[in-house]
Amino acid sequence: MPDQQTVPFRAEHVGSLLRPNPLLAAREEARSGRISAAELKAAEDDAVRAVARMQQELGLRGITDGEFRRGSWHMDFLYQFGGVTKQQDSLTIRFHNDQGDIEFQPASLRVTGRLTLDKVIFADEFKFLQSCVTTGVPKLTIPSPSMMTYRGGNDVIDRAVYPDVEEFRNDLARVYREEIAGLAALGCNYLQIDDTSFAYLNDPGQRAYVAEHGGDKDHQHLINLRLFNAAVRDRPAGMTICVHMCRGNHRSSWVASGGYDYVADAVFNQLDADGYFLEYDDQRSGSFEALRFLPKGKKRVVLGILSSKRAALETKDFVRRRVDEAAKYVALDQLCLSPQCGFASTELGNALTLQEQNAKLQLVVELAQDIWRT
Repeated sequence: MPDQQTVPFRAEHVGSLLRPNPLLAAREEARSGRISAAELKAAEDDAVRAVARMQQELGLRGITDGEFRRGSWHMDFLYQFGGVTKQQDSLTIRFHNDQGDIEFQPASLRVTGRLTLDKVIFADEFKFLQSCVTTGVPKLTIPSPSMMTYRGGNDVIDRAVYPDVEEFRNDLARVYREEIAGLAALGCNYLQIDDTSFAYLNDPGQRAYVAEHGGDKDHQHLINLRLFNAAVRDRPAGMTICVHMCRGNHRSSWVASGGYDYVADAVFNQLDADGYFLEYDDQRSGSFEALRFLPKGKKRVVLGILSSKRAALETKDFVRRRVDEAAKYVALDQLCLSPQCGFASTELGNALTLQEQNAKLQLVVELAQDIWRT
């Protein structure tokens, strides 16, 4: 097992960060054809250098590229598998926030051929990030394999290609193993796999949604758990794998609610992950009681107490009290701290300024130093 005294670190963040305005402008100009792909890459390179430097200057040790080259935290990855076709359909996702609901119609996908890995996905992006990190560890974030079918269920699979869903899952796990092996060969020792399903399935409404799309509402988390484990089973001993369990994040809004109790026993004890990034920013996330299922001394939980959806900066006293509450169920030595989710799971970002985002990251670092004397 990787050294749990180092990764995940006491002060963490989930991965995506607000895009600076020059980068957003460059992406829009590239879409409209006013600048070339090479010019867009140069703008992205500049932005990644700056955001990597920012994280290191704040004192963070797990350094990401902010997902600056992506429009979406997961689709830009999934589209790169052979056999996956991008499509725009009538899929509508309803997100919730304090003011009401918003609807989002993202591009979706369909599995139209046998799954293949034609190249290591995000290889160039990771190598560039490596070149920007002088103090810390470059962390790559990718979606979990269950994200391939969560939104559309098994209906996204062309049954002429995969008449047997288990055959599809076996191929999906295989291409993920190939991807992870390729990343390891590049020197990726810290991989975060983002999975909304484990958090979504705590919500009875989401379990009903799964059933409507041909899934097993009572056992889908176990199906996804087995798929995850099959995907990571050959990872090298030197690679730390953490899973982030998210309830949805788009323009400061969410999809699901509910604590982790429904999945906690299985996910904490059977999932082949070294650490868990969990959301605990408000009552929507439930209590800390589910942490009682965490194996003693073996894994770390990163408490996502600071909100990445709201601009108001939490007080140190508030966060310390929350950490103390969590420590009633799991040893303090197994805990870390972060914002609850990314600040920009899509390039549109959440309702914060760059300054407000960075203040939250700085507070995470300061509190980690105070609490764990790191």
